[in-house]
Amino acid sequence: MTFLVTGATGSVGRHVVARLRDAGAQVRAVTRNPGTADFPADVEVVAGDLDRPETLEPALAGIERAYLFPHDDATAFAELAKKAGVRRIVVLSSASAGIEYKREHNSHSHAWHLAVERAVEDSGIACTAIRPGSFASNSLLWADAIRSGSAVRSPYASAAQAPVHEADIAAVAATALLEDGHTGAKYTLSGPASITLAEQVRTIGEALGRETSFEELTPEQGRAELLRNLPEDIVDMLLGYWAEAVDQPEPVLPTVEQVTGRPARTFAQWAADHAADFR
Repeated sequence: MTFLVTGATGSVGRHVVARLRDAGAQVRAVTRNPGTADFPADVEVVAGDLDRPETLEPALAGIERAYLFPHDDATAFAELAKKAGVRRIVVLSSASAGIEYKREHNSHSHAWHLAVERAVEDSGIACTAIRPGSFASNSLLWADAIRSGSAVRSPYASAAQAPVHEADIAAVAATALLEDGHTGAKYTLSGPASITLAEQVRTIGEALGRETSFEELTPEQGRAELLRNLPEDIVDMLLGYWAEAVDQPEPVLPTVEQVTGRPARTFAQWAADHAADFR
């Protein structure tokens, strides 16, 4: 059986490929630029673009199970997958798709990710949704400041998240692809512990072996700072999450361990894995 992985060169997709390969599965990795994908020789790398669904028809030939990176035209992918005989799709979604996490600041994310999930479900293909909360990799927003030795400038120093390592997101996705019994599941994921933004910055410093500092801004100052690098809708969503997490910390969930049998990686482990990104 060959497994299809879309978004294969992304932070989660690359780990999905690795997990499937480690399990002895044959993997077909879809990427816009196969020449720069840099996968092991036993991974079949093919050209394909979710923005151009017609390019995916050859990639789907002979595939029974697929990992779908979320995309605006998930319906087109699901239709092509059904036509090709795909029997199972594991879709990367977001915790915001859950009604219990819907807020004003993430209403667009809620609707968008829910639509992606439903596009697959409505196709009749067996579907599992992977719904991570805060990605540990969001802290890469601070990489420039930390590399330069400057303070990380942000509002809401005491916002408490439970950041999840992208490798754990991939591990849950790969488990749902490889094993039976996950059809219809919507797995909301978190890291194993609550940690504030200021503590995250300090933890990155510990991984680097040097001190790092956090300068707390007002929400207005923080918004202006973030808008230098991010779109307005993303900035407003982040600020909304952080503001809420000051008084209502992001829940710590056991899902990663329940699904994979292994504890979720800590933020300190993520920082150690990504120390080079901050040097």
